[in-house]
Amino acid sequence: MNPPRDHGGGLDAAIAKYGGKRADWIDLSTGINPVHYPVPDVPQYGWTALPDMAAVNALEAAARDFWMVPEQAAVLAAPGASALIANMPHLLPTGRVQIAQRSYNEHEAAFRGAGWELTSENAEARVVVHPNNPTGMMWSGQDEAHTTRRLLVIDESFCDIALGNTHVREMSLQPGVVILKSLGKFWGLAGLRLGFAIGDPVMINQLKDRLGPWPVSGPALEIGRRALEDMRWANATRQRLTVDVARMDAIVQTKGAELIGGTALFRLYKVDNALKWQKKLARRRVWSRVFPYDDTWLRLGLPPADKWGQLEAAL
Repeated sequence: MNPPRDHGGGLDAAIAKYGGKRADWIDLSTGINPVHYPVPDVPQYGWTALPDMAAVNALEAAARDFWMVPEQAAVLAAPGASALIANMPHLLPTGRVQIAQRSYNEHEAAFRGAGWELTSENAEARVVVHPNNPTGMMWSGQDEAHTTRRLLVIDESFCDIALGNTHVREMSLQPGVVILKSLGKFWGLAGLRLGFAIGDPVMINQLKDRLGPWPVSGPALEIGRRALEDMRWANATRQRLTVDVARMDAIVQTKGAELIGGTALFRLYKVDNALKWQKKLARRRVWSRVFPYDDTWLRLGLPPADKWGQLEAAL
């Protein structure tokens, strides 16, 4: 039986339970940048024509430049990192996969659903979330130096807060390595459904075949390219997130929570009773993230600039 696929989000369920309208709520359960990349106008053909290869190539070239992907490694745009995660187990015959516990649970669900056996030991495949969600722990990659596994998936959906920590440059050329990226977190464009797979051309080509023609919409191709080319916005955003997350820690820790992990997009706190904290916040229309495996863990993303007062009042 697959584990529960609990996630952040689900604000509609919170509204149904606690009341109010969507506009009344702050959703801090997801770790999505609340100040998203400013969405540009999309040419009319982006909506009315099938996506062409020139637009795909331009987007993937922008991704290659932004993440400094080595020339020999492959880059593939996809309709969100989730679509890639769902396809990872099908790149090899079923076997055993090593996935850390207390991490993003879609990886385990995808592999289990495809018939793989989960293990904590060396196996044919391994999944690493870097930085980990929800703990924020970084993965050095040193324990992969002498392994012979056939597939290594490195989920870097939250890694763009600190480009210097990416494993793209030193690991994307290794056989069997696939690194996942997302425009949903750092850029705050979760609704765009745009992600990337970077790495071993053999694996990337298999993914490309599985996704079929036109996997990325015309608007996503245009918006994603512009976002990845806008290094000024990215640098300014990293600076702002650093300031905002320090402000978050100061507010929440004064209420008795202990900071135990996180990134510049979300924080993980230890509290006396996470469900009690979630309910208290929800009554003031603030939605948070709790976890089925630890009743003391509370995760909070960052609020929009005009909602800090609502968060403070809710706490």
